[in-house]
Amino acid sequence: MPLVLVGLNHRTASVALREQMASAGCALDGAVLDAHPGLNALPHDHRHTAGIHESVILSTCNRLEIYATCGAPEEGVSAIIGYLSGQQGLGPDQLRPHLYILENEAAAEHLMRVSCGLDSLVLGEPQILGQVAEAFAQAQGAGMSGLLLAQLFSRAIHAGKRARNETGISRHTTSISHVAVRLAREQLGDLHNRRVLIVGAGEMAEIAAVAVHGEGVRHLTFINRTYGRAEQLAYRFGGRALNWYHLSRALAEADLVISATGAPHAVIYRDDLARVLPHRSRSPLVIVDVALPRDVEPEVSQLSGVLRFDIDDLNGTVDANLAQRQAAIPAVESIIQQELDEYLSWQRSREVVPVLVDLRRKVETVAACELEAALRRLDGADQETEAVMRLLTHRIIGKLLHEPTVRLKGEAVNGNGIVYADALRELFDLGGETADVQVLAERNGFHA
Repeated sequence: MPLVLVGLNHRTASVALREQMASAGCALDGAVLDAHPGLNALPHDHRHTAGIHESVILSTCNRLEIYATCGAPEEGVSAIIGYLSGQQGLGPDQLRPHLYILENEAAAEHLMRVSCGLDSLVLGEPQILGQVAEAFAQAQGAGMSGLLLAQLFSRAIHAGKRARNETGISRHTTSISHVAVRLAREQLGDLHNRRVLIVGAGEMAEIAAVAVHGEGVRHLTFINRTYGRAEQLAYRFGGRALNWYHLSRALAEADLVISATGAPHAVIYRDDLARVLPHRSRSPLVIVDVALPRDVEPEVSQLSGVLRFDIDDLNGTVDANLAQRQAAIPAVESIIQQELDEYLSWQRSREVVPVLVDLRRKVETVAACELEAALRRLDGADQETEAVMRLLTHRIIGKLLHEPTVRLKGEAVNGNGIVYADALRELFDLGGETADVQVLAERNGFHA
């Protein structure tokens, strides 16, 4: 079954477009959860036309990727693009320039590179492996991931774990939140006496708290719509927690704001911030928005005394440990090749399964017919004799089919599976039960 990947990431699409498509990804996730097991997240007419059988949706702040198996790759890709563009009121031709479309081996290799952190904004960043695993788990829970994608994602996750355990790709790594703190330090200098506000209380916010705490920040405030979560982080990092309705007050007091909520819309607006600025005694105000969709309205950049940065601005931030992790890339690529070879070998071995099933079915049908005929000729045979004959028949079938099964799978791994499978079908007249087998079965009163 052909594999396709339709995706966009921080290299192919602006943060504004990724923000748009993130909501499409959420819509797809919701559709997946509502889908009947075995169906696809796409609308029924798209599924039927494209013949999409399995799908996994990987949606993060830096990428939206849809992996799918489909009987007709071109139709499957068109259906996915049509659905994504339709969700945002875009024409397919408007979206296509920002997409990468990969098939089969190239799509599988890409997923493994993503899982190993080679395709991330921050090389080797640790969060992506968990995000890949979570995407796969959600697809499994919704009945969307079948045998092929289960094998692919299992291999990719294994590759990611090996890369982190066997190489230095994740040593001294920095998350996006760490890069955000580094950027803030470039703007404000020593953060020790700066007042830092962290908006949000999820994973990204927690990582940002670790980063600023490591800078020796003494004045740290957490604000979140769920006060209890902000309070937990404040207790852990020695800061204070505020209720959400104190956001304006917190902005007025802060030197640095790191915003990392999971809100589907902006939470810091230009007009609200403009009313706060006259009450500030400190300047400038640095705001780093690491959320997607963005937490901070882009128009905030128009305000005097405010420096606003978003995820795309983090691309140019110097990573002091990058050279060390780059040195690990060849070792990671070797792991990827090993895992990819294992996956492709498994996939090629699957090509010959149908012919092996047909061969066993035919042999078992013939053997069963002949066994029933023999037992009738041995009229009066006791149960022990009959049991011995049935066991003998079963063992003969197993021993006869073992060698061709092993050899055919071996040839499949070497890329010759189709040729040998076709030869086997021709030699044994396979393709379901043949007329001869049916006649034999009916003659002996056996119904397969």
